[in-house]
Amino acid sequence: MKRLWILIAIACLSGCSDNWGWYVVDPSTKSGASNLRFMISGAYYTILMSVTAILISVVLGLLVALPGLSQRKAWRMFNRTYVEIVRAVPILVLILWVYYGLPQLSGLTLNVFWAGVLALALSDSAFQAEIFRGGIQSISKGQYEAAQSISLNYRDTMRYVILPQAIRRILPALGNQLVYMLKMSSLVSVIGMQELTRKANELVVSEYRPLEIYTILVLEYLVLILIVSAGVRWLERRMQSSEV
Repeated sequence: MKRLWILIAIACLSGCSDNWGWYVVDPSTKSGASNLRFMISGAYYTILMSVTAILISVVLGLLVALPGLSQRKAWRMFNRTYVEIVRAVPILVLILWVYYGLPQLSGLTLNVFWAGVLALALSDSAFQAEIFRGGIQSISKGQYEAAQSISLNYRDTMRYVILPQAIRRILPALGNQLVYMLKMSSLVSVIGMQELTRKANELVVSEYRPLEIYTILVLEYLVLILIVSAGVRWLERRMQSSEV
């Protein structure tokens, strides 16, 4: 939080210069307050899109990670092929392909929201798969043997024994991916998604004050990410305390 206040102080001091037009985002004026509300309104879609995409990518990543732990070479090859191909595609390219190319290929009609969610989830699922694979492999073999000794099948072993322990270990990595998702959601503005970055771009076109408006945009993302980071740390402490 100290860094945030320092940035705000610098911005305010810089605003004394005649070359800066902070009036466009001055909450004490009618037009400035209106511009701020317009920019902040994009936070709803940024958060909704990011949370929806991260939930889908977690489920998809887990489904991709499990074949990578199989004894069968074909399943492991599927895991490796999926991860390498998806990670190799730039997320901006994937967003454009999903929005413009997938409807022609499949006949499905996607609006900008679901196209953005699908592209973000697909891109992140490869990273989630590696996170889950590493977390599951970090659990000692003794846990599997203990589950077998009480006659648990593979599904119940994963559900009740392995995954709860693995999730505790990979929670910081999952939190990092949520932060990454919040930042990458800004790229969905290229297909017209009315999130934070798109709102800022539209305001720049009408006000011709990119420096001031994009500074506020930086602060918006900073506040969001600080809140998410604090939430992840709180959840880590709760999960650690529940182990004791």
